[in-house]
Amino acid sequence: MTYEKGPDHSRRKERSRQAILSAARALVMEEAYEKVTVEAIAARAGVGKQTIYRRWPSKSAIVFAALLALSEDADGQSVTLPDTGDLATDLKLVMRATAHEFSDPPFDKLIRALNTEIANDPALAAEYREKLAQPLDEAKKTRLRSAQRAGQLDPEADLDLVLEVLYAPLFQRWLHRSGPLTPAYADSLVDVTLRAFGP
Repeated sequence: MTYEKGPDHSRRKERSRQAILSAARALVMEEAYEKVTVEAIAARAGVGKQTIYRRWPSKSAIVFAALLALSEDADGQSVTLPDTGDLATDLKLVMRATAHEFSDPPFDKLIRALNTEIANDPALAAEYREKLAQPLDEAKKTRLRSAQRAGQLDPEADLDLVLEVLYAPLFQRWLHRSGPLTPAYADSLVDVTLRAFGP
């Protein structure tokens, strides 16, 4: 006797999830963020509004999930920074990539939308720190600890402060649109940070 195989619900759920996240990203990039609605995301994704609300409580939660999905490694591996043995070279590579990412118009719109929500939603801010910011910071600190062991960074340096000195000016320039995020600017942030925290 043979049995007909039933539908693969987990695969269908994953297809719906991907469609919703793609729709959210597309709409945020096309429209002013405040004009994007859950109804519009559902319509673009081809799902019912309740399908979205079963998984996410709000538009901001969907946008965060869409950003988080972009940062996930395709192989499910944890984030790592390059470690060639030359800290300045590795940090400049990372900072140039960061500057390029924040200068990319679609990413810019998505991250600005998320930051607007984070500023007014403590729960979303906590989720952002737990699921995205802290894992990324820990990956960066792993590289900095390697540099400390190699004598390229002050062994007593506060690594949280190192990261703030390195990244905060770039974020401020991006947030206030006060200047271009060029490779030369990214390199200068690395140079300043290593002068401040060198061995």
